[in-house]
Amino acid sequence: MPIPGSDPTATAAQVHVMKNCLLFCLCPFVLTLLTPFAPLMPGWTAAQAFAQTAEPGTNVEAALAKAGDNRAELERALIEASQDERRGMEFLIANMPDADLTSLTADFLLVNSALAWKARRELPWGRDIPDEIFFNHVLPYANVDEKRDPWRQELFDLCVPIVKDCQTPAEAAQKLNVEVFPKLNLAYSTKRSKPNQSPAEAIAEGKASCTGLSIVLSDACRAVCVPARLVGTPLWSNKRGNHTWVEIWDGDWHFTGACEPDKAGLDRGWFVGDAAEAKRDSFEHAIYATSFARTNQHFPLVWAMKNRSVPGENVTDRYAKARREPTGTVRLRVRVVDAEKHRVEVPVTISSSADPDQTLTGRSRGETADTNDILSFELSADREYLVKAGAASKTIQLEAGADERIVELTITPVEAPSPSALPDAGCSSQALAELRAALAEEAQALSDLATREFALVALTRADASTARDLIWQAHATRIRRDRTAEIDGQILKEDELEMPFRLKVFGEKPEGGRSLWIALHGGGGAPKQVNDQQWKNHQTLYTLEEGIYLTPRAPTNTWNLWHEAHIDRLFGRLIEDLIVLEDVNPDRVYVSGYSAGGDGVYQLAPRMADRWAAAAMMAGHPNGVSLLSLRNVPFALQVGGDDAAYNRNKVGREYGEALQKLRQGDPGGYQNFVKIHDGKPHWMNREDAAAFPWMAQFSRDPVPDRVVWKQTGFAADRSYWLAVPQNEARTDSLVIARRDGQAIEIEAAENISQLLVRLDDRLADLDREVVIRRAGQTLFSGRPARTIAQLLKTLSGRG
Repeated sequence: MPIPGSDPTATAAQVHVMKNCLLFCLCPFVLTLLTPFAPLMPGWTAAQAFAQTAEPGTNVEAALAKAGDNRAELERALIEASQDERRGMEFLIANMPDADLTSLTADFLLVNSALAWKARRELPWGRDIPDEIFFNHVLPYANVDEKRDPWRQELFDLCVPIVKDCQTPAEAAQKLNVEVFPKLNLAYSTKRSKPNQSPAEAIAEGKASCTGLSIVLSDACRAVCVPARLVGTPLWSNKRGNHTWVEIWDGDWHFTGACEPDKAGLDRGWFVGDAAEAKRDSFEHAIYATSFARTNQHFPLVWAMKNRSVPGENVTDRYAKARREPTGTVRLRVRVVDAEKHRVEVPVTISSSADPDQTLTGRSRGETADTNDILSFELSADREYLVKAGAASKTIQLEAGADERIVELTITPVEAPSPSALPDAGCSSQALAELRAALAEEAQALSDLATREFALVALTRADASTARDLIWQAHATRIRRDRTAEIDGQILKEDELEMPFRLKVFGEKPEGGRSLWIALHGGGGAPKQVNDQQWKNHQTLYTLEEGIYLTPRAPTNTWNLWHEAHIDRLFGRLIEDLIVLEDVNPDRVYVSGYSAGGDGVYQLAPRMADRWAAAAMMAGHPNGVSLLSLRNVPFALQVGGDDAAYNRNKVGREYGEALQKLRQGDPGGYQNFVKIHDGKPHWMNREDAAAFPWMAQFSRDPVPDRVVWKQTGFAADRSYWLAVPQNEARTDSLVIARRDGQAIEIEAAENISQLLVRLDDRLADLDREVVIRRAGQTLFSGRPARTIAQLLKTLSGRG
């Protein structure tokens, strides 16, 4: 959220300084045999030993006969499988494709089986899954004909922490779809090497088809005992292409698009309308689901239509709806591309002279969306419409009787100002005037203005400062109009989540605005009434000399209630609301927390470092978080000397020592106040209140001279004056950057492919040359242009 004169993300210029500096690849899976080879009875062969265990009526012996030279491997897998696991192993061997019968090793099958059963025992929903569902949709090691990767251990380790607080397979699947792909740095792309990538292949490339993404999501679900299968159609009935998605089982089958989670939950997706037009009795237009068990139907592989080795079932009836009667409407689909025919994500507006007061808006889909995912509008027929995207527009007439129409707009980007050219004062003044006029209309989202031609004109320093103020004022006006009710009602909502809060005002308001103190209650991993009482207690726990003491109630009751991903978004919105509506000084926002609230501070202080003036952790546990990002956040750490639960006292001392070492190595940062209260248990009898006057002496520096950005917990796309593209944020990345006058040095960059440096005249004089270097190499040299587009972009990214 850009705040004039204070927030670094309201930047006038942005420089792309690093591309493809590092590549991410999945380490090879290392697997060990979990069960020792079972000794044979004297004189028995492996085949004879298996014959004593095979259940009558199975097709295992027929499968073994097809295995050829690999039969011994499969027999060993059967013999060494535990008694509980043997029926599942028999199922796999009886149903696996012929190519797997002749190639898969016993080690591969035994490890896959052991890990699947381990997940079934350890995940709370595992015991409720019927054997036939578990065997067919959890135990299998593959979905279609992808390369046989030993993916299960890697995905188990990744996914168990993600779903540890989930109670149902559906809840787990939704959370996996939200979090797995960003953690793997994996997205949709038509430039993937092949459509049927295995998980390792997709992750190594960082891009995958809808099928590749679906394989990853299905395997992620199976890794934590969520039954999953691929679903798809060879060709939509409108003949625009094929598609693959995922179904998960939670008492019944539910669908979701891989890497396309809907905030409202499962059984939603852009393809619902297309699927409703599927035709059960048409091979190419029907919808099929995969099965590992043999069936009378094969699952069509659009990349290998002659391959009939993957069993399937026709599930069209679950999606198709009776053909709609004519309604007097036509579905208009809008695709926006650039001159090279690459899809572009930009605001789209549709208006009609027949109804001039109504304007429909949406955003076109970019290259990371599925090719068949096209922005759609349901419009009245027999009318003329104006479709606009940026400077491109097209007038169309929708005729009655048509089901749909596709319109493609080509955007020709306005040439951006040269990084080395000084701004023209006249052009700058004209751009500012056009911005004023556009803001006066108040008819569209502020971010939509970024596509206007005036937004790319280079501004003078004075005009950039004025533009920044105008944009912030317009944004604040919208907050007063749209969000006053949530502050008056003292509750923030995000989808089904609610975060009530209480606030108390202390002292007189200083000239620069009030300070804000967000105090996080304890509890967590407890019934609602327990956490409610903890919240109530916290409302009177501390007092201030001056400021707003705000106590939010965590939206959930999980053990990590203060450091789930939604907390960052809710706190960002809350801070922004109070800056506008309660005149909070953005450079004097503090966070503190006790017990589970202290756990949250350990996580949120580095994760949201560019928000805080200082932070105070009381009686919490860090859960392994890195402290590196606290370079510019003064941090108070207090714990009772006798608080031995979860080793809080021991870990508190260790983290206190780590802060001191960081301070010694970087005297310009890592301010800290560490106190282990000898003789005190978990409750420190309010002695920890000493942190509040200590914090009050600090204000946030929105443009510090050195930034250490170590991503932990949930990845963000920005910190102070550094950023990464939104879809490239990773939790294991590290960037260290230092500025000195007109020079910026990138001291470290790990696990990132592109780094953005956001500049304005608080960091350097943009009328002079700015140089950005790394390891002696000049990455950028020139005069960055200040533009309205960049101001708007950083505002939308923050707000």
